[in-house]
Amino acid sequence: MKSNSLLIFLILMLGISHLKAQETSLSLKDAVTRVLEKSDAVQLAEAKAMTKKYTLESVKNNRYPDAKVTGQYMRLTNANIDLKTQSNTATTNSGDAKPVNQLLLGQVNVNLPLFSGFKLKNSIEASENLYQSELATAQHSKEETALHVIEYYAALYKAQQTVSFLQESLKSSQQRVTDFTSLEQNGIIARNDLLKSQLQVSKIQLNLDEAEKNVKKLNNYLVLLLKLNPETKLVVSPSNIDPNLFSNLPKPEAEAIENRKDRTALAYLNKASDSNIKVAKSGYYPSLALSAGYIALDLQNVITVQNAMNVGLGFSYNLSSLFKNGTEVKVAKSKAQEIQLEQAELTDAIKLEISNAKDEYDLALKQDSVYAESVSQATENYRIVKDKYDNGLSNTNDLLEADVEQLNAKINQANAKANVALKYYELLNTTGQLLESFNLSKK
Repeated sequence: MKSNSLLIFLILMLGISHLKAQETSLSLKDAVTRVLEKSDAVQLAEAKAMTKKYTLESVKNNRYPDAKVTGQYMRLTNANIDLKTQSNTATTNSGDAKPVNQLLLGQVNVNLPLFSGFKLKNSIEASENLYQSELATAQHSKEETALHVIEYYAALYKAQQTVSFLQESLKSSQQRVTDFTSLEQNGIIARNDLLKSQLQVSKIQLNLDEAEKNVKKLNNYLVLLLKLNPETKLVVSPSNIDPNLFSNLPKPEAEAIENRKDRTALAYLNKASDSNIKVAKSGYYPSLALSAGYIALDLQNVITVQNAMNVGLGFSYNLSSLFKNGTEVKVAKSKAQEIQLEQAELTDAIKLEISNAKDEYDLALKQDSVYAESVSQATENYRIVKDKYDNGLSNTNDLLEADVEQLNAKINQANAKANVALKYYELLNTTGQLLESFNLSKK
């Protein structure tokens, strides 16, 4: 029996240690760093930026000459060859003719564009600006992903604190039921008072079950977002927040607008659209190219050509572009106007976001101060009501109500503290300083 008891004890201890091993306290900075490395959204944004980079390199390659090497070998069906030359005025005796049944031909051609209405130059500028725009978009995607992690962290902290306070309240409420049961059995209190206390236990239990479900749900979101082990249980505490957070003063509005990566992305798109207008206008100009080549030819028993070099200039002009290209220019200008309007609209939206974020942060500070006072007030109120109840000066309803108010005050205070940090991070995000506050702006 002793050996069986010892075995059961060891199994229980191993199970408990396994559960504890799954609990992880991850600082907010570490979580943000990890999500920037693991997030599919971030990797997708970076992949799009790399695509634009390769596109830019491809466009730049058009500055170099095109060189082509071709070779041909053809079998002929005993062709009849009649060379029209001054030295060959007599008709060749067909009986003395040698068979001509193969042709060898080799060519090397080099073509270098010299002028095309500045199309290549402007195409490179457009691609460069598109690449920079995609880089800014990728950075903005990182900021948005980081903000999602912060929001989940704040929500998980609130849910965990709610669970903690409800568990504490449930324990004291269950003890009250035990005490009331004894008093009711001795005829000291009415059965109705006992039922009220039991009803409060049931309500707290229901709220606790809901809060525990929220903790599990938020934990699953974060674990999935951070690509952690599915069994991981994250524990959020005030120590997860950088104590120097509030030393990162938000930038003034004008500087903040310029610092926003989504607006930066549109600014580069605007530059690219200007270059695209110039690319469209290049159709009005002729094209000039330098060409060079080499030919080697061998027609069996007839002619052999070697070292046939050629160098020249090529000129072309599409006359129809005089009336067709105007539409292309109008399309490019219309797209440029769209981007300019989007940029103006985004600028107004950013101004509103910054203003709202400041108001939300100021409100969070005020709420934190009020809820801090309400906790001390609710605690003192419960002490007074409890003292009156013990002396028969207040009823059960007053006692239970004071207990609930004390519980709500503690939960509200925890939520308010989390909101202060959350709203400050949101304010930093609207001013483009979110990753900078984690020293991650370069990553």
